[in-house]
Amino acid sequence: MTPSYTSPVYNVRAVPIDKIRANAYNPNIVAPPEMRLLELSIWEDGYTSPCVCYYDRANDTYELVDGYHRYLVMKTSPRIYERERGLLPVVVIDKDLSNRMASTIRHNRARGTHSVELMTNIVAELKQAGMTDAWIMKNIGMDRDELLRLKQLSGLAALFADKDFSIPEHDLPTRPVTEPAKPPRHR
Repeated sequence: MTPSYTSPVYNVRAVPIDKIRANAYNPNIVAPPEMRLLELSIWEDGYTSPCVCYYDRANDTYELVDGYHRYLVMKTSPRIYERERGLLPVVVIDKDLSNRMASTIRHNRARGTHSVELMTNIVAELKQAGMTDAWIMKNIGMDRDELLRLKQLSGLAALFADKDFSIPEHDLPTRPVTEPAKPPRHR
């Protein structure tokens, strides 16, 4: 543990909602009844957890890493927007895109359901960005079977490019492949 490390939660910022952008990779889905409950929860209890963002200095905007639905509540609920004066509580993490994707998944998997299609897209993007299976499993909390299923669903051969699918010579059949197998004899 690094003694000089300070968790982002100790530096919450009040950011104008118009400076915040949704990311394009969040696979978390919240059904309408739960969205209504989230709006009620924020109305009754306030924002009790800040959204997690990456600050894009070049555009002076904040990209959501976690908290899309809390952000959406402010965008769609006039009473919440008015009470909060259009300011969303935000903490900032400074990570590259692949690590932001991993952060989004870690945040979401602990509490929600994911769209298989969007999870498949994320795995494809991470593989195309050069992340290994081991990196994806470790950073997203995914086991080998789940990763394999998502890679298979994507249908992208590139996701398996780093795998050796050749059959070792000692596992090859001893008879020629073109020779038909003889049926077993029954007595």
